[in-house]
Amino acid sequence: METPRNPAPTVDVIIELASGGIVLIRRKNPPFGWALPGGFIDYGESAEAAAIREAREETSLDVRLIELLHVYSDPHRDPRRHTIAIVFIARAEGKPHAADDATEAGIFFEHDLPTPLAFDHARILHDYFTYKRTGQRPRYS
Repeated sequence: METPRNPAPTVDVIIELASGGIVLIRRKNPPFGWALPGGFIDYGESAEAAAIREAREETSLDVRLIELLHVYSDPHRDPRRHTIAIVFIARAEGKPHAADDATEAGIFFEHDLPTPLAFDHARILHDYFTYKRTGQRPRYS
């Protein structure tokens, strides 16, 4: 019997700060680049708990989840394997400090995003900033 090949569930967190900026981390492991804090959901863990855990592990911030932005499932969004990302918007206070899988954490605004962005995070951030400006949620394609 062949082992089923299923997409891996992941979370990404757009952390909003009082300054109006968002937190991104520079990845320690491939694929390299700047990214939203996030990672794989552990077995027995809810998506919400994974988002809070990953945000804390990578940024040292305690986040409060506000809402779900969208679910991203393009089979090519992660070069390592097929993943499905549940993307949350969260809020936090304080200054981010890189830890775990992050070598650096920074605060960025829409017009000063770092490059390169890993995965499909450029698309996710475009969708997020559009949503914040217009209230229009991402469309399914």
